[in-house]
Amino acid sequence: MWKPNIPSHEKDKQVAEAVLSLGANLGNRAATLHAAIAMMQETMIVTNVVVSPLYETEPVGYSKQPPFLNCAVRGDCVLSPDDLAHALRNVEQYYGRQLRPRWHERELDIDIILLGNTIVAFEHLYIPHPRMNQRRFVLQPVTDIAASMRHPILGKTMEQLLEECTDTHAVKLYTEQS
Repeated sequence: MWKPNIPSHEKDKQVAEAVLSLGANLGNRAATLHAAIAMMQETMIVTNVVVSPLYETEPVGYSKQPPFLNCAVRGDCVLSPDDLAHALRNVEQYYGRQLRPRWHERELDIDIILLGNTIVAFEHLYIPHPRMNQRRFVLQPVTDIAASMRHPILGKTMEQLLEECTDTHAVKLYTEQS
């Protein structure tokens, strides 16, 4: 199994609370999400993990594709924003993610939604996620596990952002029998 290269000195770094959004709409969606979460825990990308329920969601941006399963993960992280992003790309690749146009099908997609109060604006990485407050498929599962966390720029809780979200795409609780 792939493991991130976490130098021993990384374990002495400040712990930040990471909130991640996971989605998949190809293959065995639920199995992929569960396996990716297990890999993130086993490789210590995130520890002390709390996972939201799964939601079946309508695609956003490009509608001619299968529905997604989405969930959120909250956990402790000692990685820098760049190292976390790199580790998550490796998890995506391990589960077969292919390069496709933006908003198209995904074997697995993992986005960093929040990383404590960290604010990052690089060409390749934005934290907090720049469109999180416009996406019900992100906010619903995040609110389930982190309702009182505050957006470091907007100053609002995840619960407030969900209440204010105008996105009307369907987000429904998923059961394995769905």
